[in-house]
Amino acid sequence: MNQTEPAVAVETARQFPALGGTVDIRATGAGGQSAINSAESAIGELHRRLTRFEPDSELSRLNRDPRPAVPSSPLMLRFADLVGYAGELSGGLVDATCIGAVEQAGYNESFDSRKRKAAPEGLQATEIGRREGGADPASKWREVSVDQDSGTVVRPPGVRLDSGGIGKGLAADIGAEALQNLESFAVSCVGDIRFGGTAGIIRDVLVASPDEDSGSLATIRLAEGAIATSGITRRSWTDDKGQAAHHLIDPSSGRPAHTGVVQVTAIAPTGVEAEIRAKAALLAGPEAAADWLVHGGLAVLADGRLIAIGDCVELQEVER
Repeated sequence: MNQTEPAVAVETARQFPALGGTVDIRATGAGGQSAINSAESAIGELHRRLTRFEPDSELSRLNRDPRPAVPSSPLMLRFADLVGYAGELSGGLVDATCIGAVEQAGYNESFDSRKRKAAPEGLQATEIGRREGGADPASKWREVSVDQDSGTVVRPPGVRLDSGGIGKGLAADIGAEALQNLESFAVSCVGDIRFGGTAGIIRDVLVASPDEDSGSLATIRLAEGAIATSGITRRSWTDDKGQAAHHLIDPSSGRPAHTGVVQVTAIAPTGVEAEIRAKAALLAGPEAAADWLVHGGLAVLADGRLIAIGDCVELQEVER
């Protein structure tokens, strides 16, 4: 009697430009193409509404609006509600209202792959000017709220919001919501990955070195959840004073952070939480970085040491 071989599930993949880089969606299961279409549409809407680099985006219009309460879309309400969540969870280290400091550091246009510059020499290894990051007691993130009944974002006029990393984590989460009923899926949004599926298939996620020419440092093996990487070497440049600059701002100083940690990969149940924990760990410095990786992760220190947290993180063998 002939036996039928079990069908091999075929993974569908799609890539498209968004969020200052490339979004990669992979999915397996019935209805995968339709679900991927929905995920791409939702992420595309987030990009258009939450970018600060287009003057007519909803975020740009919100930031210019002189009213204390601004009627907003459901997506904007969701993002604005995360501003306070990020501030509370990180103790003020992740501050979505310090957009002025980001712009002053030189991050004034979309930093896509065509414009990306190599990290200034010595940015990764330097200990010059090292200091742990801290919260800004005068920050306005506590004054940002959402009134769901009226559909408005409430904040003092003049307080501007930056979607930044929170937006990437939210994009991964929104994409996952469209794919959650499939056997397996992964949504990669420029450093933030959300994955899962009904089949419980374990994925191997490689953690790249801060030096993009040096391969990977570790493999994270999980069936579901989120992984976010935040670092100071990929989106970096030389400022108008000839100093190394990057997009991760220390709220306490208003300047690019040099804490002794150059990259953090954090694991969490959602993309937003993983993004917040990765950035908070980097800003907190070497001594406190591990405290933020409660679900696991990997911190890369400026002196080359690695801090790995969790049984699912397997360090690669490297040649010395």
